[in-house]
Amino acid sequence: MEPFQNRREAGRRLAETLDEYRDRHDVIVLALPRGGVPVGLEVARQLRAPLDLMLVRKLGVPGHEELAMGAISSGARVLNESVILNCGVSEADLARETRLEQAELERRDRRYRGDRPWPLLEERCVILVDDGIATGATMEAAVRAVRAQHPAELVIAVPVAPPSTVEHFAGLADRVECPLQPASFWAIGAWYRDFTQLSDEQVIAMMREADNLRGEVP
Repeated sequence: MEPFQNRREAGRRLAETLDEYRDRHDVIVLALPRGGVPVGLEVARQLRAPLDLMLVRKLGVPGHEELAMGAISSGARVLNESVILNCGVSEADLARETRLEQAELERRDRRYRGDRPWPLLEERCVILVDDGIATGATMEAAVRAVRAQHPAELVIAVPVAPPSTVEHFAGLADRVECPLQPASFWAIGAWYRDFTQLSDEQVIAMMREADNLRGEVP
């Protein structure tokens, strides 16, 4: 399996699997910042659909922040009870981590979205996009937040994820598109030649680029 050159190239390849959604007026692409934004921008461009953001933050185990014990989004929290139990995370630790990440979630919302109103998702086809899925905690929080808005259809679209994760999310979404499903999966970044972390400024610039594309959407 050949890795993707970068996130934009991954987005173009991902969009090829979603061609039936092109030019549909009910479709909206929601990208998970930061890494999902360049992927989502290319998907939105190819489908001629609007792009917006689904803000989600991982809840890391104190002292081992790379290990997810859950995630939060606007209106939803998902917890991995087995990680919490095995790592001995206390209620106070969980509450403190949730407060910190909620503050970062709100900061990013102000920075990335500004005065942009939250899009209405009811009876729409929502395509949730990220640059890949590892543990799945952040995507599951995003799914719950979108489901609460009663979309007509919920599609998860990511360039890469392990087969077991794709199978898990097939039970949570109406459709899952994932062109690269390596049996041996250790990290999302291993499947990109360029997996450079993005800055706030780059995300903001991409959202401006998406706004400029809206004039081209019929």
